[in-house]
Amino acid sequence: MLTVYSLDQGLIAQTFDNVSVDMLPRHAVWLDLLNPTRLEERTVERLLSLEVPTPEEMQEIEASSRLYVDNGAIVMTLPVINRTATTQPEIAAVTFILTEHRLITLRYADPSPFSAFIQRVNRQPGLIDSGEYILLGLLEQIADRLADILEGAVAEVEKISREIFQNSDDSNINPDFKHVLRRIGYAGDLATKAKDSLLGLNRLILFFSAQTSIKKEAGIRLETLSRDVSSIDEHARFLSEKVGFLLNATLGMLNIEQNNIIKIFSVAAVAFMPPTLIASIYGMNFHQIPELSWAFGYPLAVLMMVASAVVPLWQFKRKKWL
Repeated sequence: MLTVYSLDQGLIAQTFDNVSVDMLPRHAVWLDLLNPTRLEERTVERLLSLEVPTPEEMQEIEASSRLYVDNGAIVMTLPVINRTATTQPEIAAVTFILTEHRLITLRYADPSPFSAFIQRVNRQPGLIDSGEYILLGLLEQIADRLADILEGAVAEVEKISREIFQNSDDSNINPDFKHVLRRIGYAGDLATKAKDSLLGLNRLILFFSAQTSIKKEAGIRLETLSRDVSSIDEHARFLSEKVGFLLNATLGMLNIEQNNIIKIFSVAAVAFMPPTLIASIYGMNFHQIPELSWAFGYPLAVLMMVASAVVPLWQFKRKKWL
């Protein structure tokens, strides 16, 4: 699907299923390709006189494959976090192609920053005065979304931390460590994907800043965006460290729980060894057992077994092993 945004006495947005170069509005400033057909890709290629990247090429991690200039157009591919509201967030590659006055975006997913920016554009059409401003607006929206994602992840991690450490002092509250590990894993996955997106965003900013054709105002906005990305990256680093700490802490708590269970079995085994020994002795099938015909033999054996079980338990309790 191709959506064309043009400024001609106000904002005009047109959506085409199949389009030719002749059908494009003369004042088009933004061509948004979402899951495009091959015909739509060829139309854009004829318009720009260059080849648009394929989905496979958009996944390349080399800087030369993601950031380059082709026939006067600046081609930049950025990994963007998508589907963060689900249990399986993903990284979607988005390509920005900037010409002198027009921006083309190529994407095979619909990250929320695009929807948010389009809503802003509907209220403030001046945001898409040129392709350069559209690109900066989208990058700023992506950075804002990354910040929101990390803020939510940090809040969730702090909640997990309280559940692990504060509830550990209350013997009546046992956290579900399996569920806790899943939540930690989700936060760690978000942190990893956020750092991947931030790395791509930082490289894109540096590459775009090096272009001599950008305007002074755009350069100032890029500097501000670069500082924002650096601060967001610090939060992502903090989140990664916190996730690693909580993962180790949770595994440590699991080991403590397992050790407590093993300790109970060990104490039970030690406590019942003497009674078992006494019962084994008096359970032998020998005729010459002195207490066999004694009237108080059975009560004495029971008393000895009880005493031999109680004394070790009392000793463990006195030494605070229980």
